[in-house]
Amino acid sequence: MSRLTEAAPSEATLPETAPLGATLPEASTLELTPTLPAPAHASPAPAPALPHLQTLLDEQESPLIEWPRYSCALGAQQTVVAIRRAAPILHSGPGCSTKVQALIGQGEGYAGGSTIPCTNSGETEVIYGGESRLREVIDGSFKVIDADLYVVLTGCTTDIVGDDVGGVVGEYQLEGRPVVYVETGGFKSNNYVSHELVVNSIIDQYVEPNKTNGGVKPGLVNVFASVPYQDPFWNGNLEEYKRILEGIGLEVNILFGEDSGGVTEWLSIPEAQFNIVVGAWVGLEIARHLKELYGTPFVHFPYFPLGARDTTAFLRQVIDAVDFDEPGRARADAFIRGEERKFYAHIDTLMDFLLEFRYALPRRLYTLLDASYALGFTRFLLNEVGILPAQQFVLDNTPERYQEEIRKRFSEVSHLGLRSAEVAFLADAGLAHDLIRTDAGVGPSVCDAGVKSRVRDGGVEGVADAESRAGVEGAASAKSRGGIDVGGSGSGSDGSRTLIVGSSWERQLAADIGADLLIISVPVVYRLVLGAPVIGYRGAIRVIEDLYTQVLNTFR
Repeated sequence: MSRLTEAAPSEATLPETAPLGATLPEASTLELTPTLPAPAHASPAPAPALPHLQTLLDEQESPLIEWPRYSCALGAQQTVVAIRRAAPILHSGPGCSTKVQALIGQGEGYAGGSTIPCTNSGETEVIYGGESRLREVIDGSFKVIDADLYVVLTGCTTDIVGDDVGGVVGEYQLEGRPVVYVETGGFKSNNYVSHELVVNSIIDQYVEPNKTNGGVKPGLVNVFASVPYQDPFWNGNLEEYKRILEGIGLEVNILFGEDSGGVTEWLSIPEAQFNIVVGAWVGLEIARHLKELYGTPFVHFPYFPLGARDTTAFLRQVIDAVDFDEPGRARADAFIRGEERKFYAHIDTLMDFLLEFRYALPRRLYTLLDASYALGFTRFLLNEVGILPAQQFVLDNTPERYQEEIRKRFSEVSHLGLRSAEVAFLADAGLAHDLIRTDAGVGPSVCDAGVKSRVRDGGVEGVADAESRAGVEGAASAKSRGGIDVGGSGSGSDGSRTLIVGSSWERQLAADIGADLLIISVPVVYRLVLGAPVIGYRGAIRVIEDLYTQVLNTFR
């Protein structure tokens, strides 16, 4: 029978006999998605928004992409860097790796940054082929870098020329060398897609030939969530997933970061009882590939969980999939109760601050994030913090086949069913900035000639026109409308304060409309990120601390 139906996590339909340790049915895919039906007496109330936002955006055929939030496919070098004692080897032109590092890099890791070997393909390799040069660099890497796994990645030049990289790497694989290859020419995709490609290639070329025949290990799960380095908080987030999943009684492979077991952990991937995908769409191709390869079912939670409500929903979903015995479920329930108690105890200490500053707190929310973060933050800030969503912008170039489901989840963002959020999928963050300025009443209309010039023709005058009007007139307008000066709280039509959750590229936008800025997405310039999470129970407390510290810093 089907293990699950489309229902709230606590209402999932499960087999009556599937104790911890049992292999899940072959037919099971377990694409669990938490849905909260709206009360019969209430209809979702749309958030204030420009009419037909996505339709309006679809009409803008811009030749420009300003402030992209992701890199080309070669950005998957950071996926390799995030594996303990793994080393990427690039068969690409000079400078490609450096540009990726500048956008999404965080230090060098074990063999990243300036350590990454590269063929630096030039005219000689283009004319005569670069295969001999690639052999030289691979041989040199084996001598100089003591790694447990080497991953050869290709750049645009190599893929256009057509070097037989698979043939070259295959020679080393026949010798038993721990090396795999992936075609990651920058024009093929972005690094969200190539992240999945790299993971699947390591599974096919390294895990599969070296796997043991240990069978399924009860309670072992593989977690596919944050894309390393593309998510600035990936390390802390993965450690938080591991902490809370181990808290309910599971053994967890997180595969990346210092809290993982390196390539030894990768070799245990086929032994997992099931896989867990956390996020809107990234990771699903990996889970589907593992299901096809090993018959491993998977759980899909469609956004990053923040706060007690959504983190508990995530854990309940996993518990239902595992189908613990009674003592195991009791231990898991006790862990969840303990985490909720600590979370809400911290919230209780916030009450005096919220009362004192109630007229100076953010009331409206814009997000400029990837789909997983945008949905997770919108839900958390609405349902547990009380900030109402305005327009939400998803900037990860979400494949079209996933967009309708994500849009549906934004329409159900309120757990009470009383409010929805409008979302737009686009790659051009510059257009999102124009729309936010327009919605805040401090910039040009998206239909103005200046903006159309930028959007449709890429005209320099259009860009300058939009920027000058939004920057000068917008700032003046925000100050004049704000009334009482609380750090520029003049971005809502009622004078309410606005919060932008985005990247360092939103700093000027926030200043122009008098908004507070919470930096979550790359590039990260104006804050330090080490190992703290921004998901789960503990991560949500960190988010609240960062948010209201920003409010205090700008209070006048």
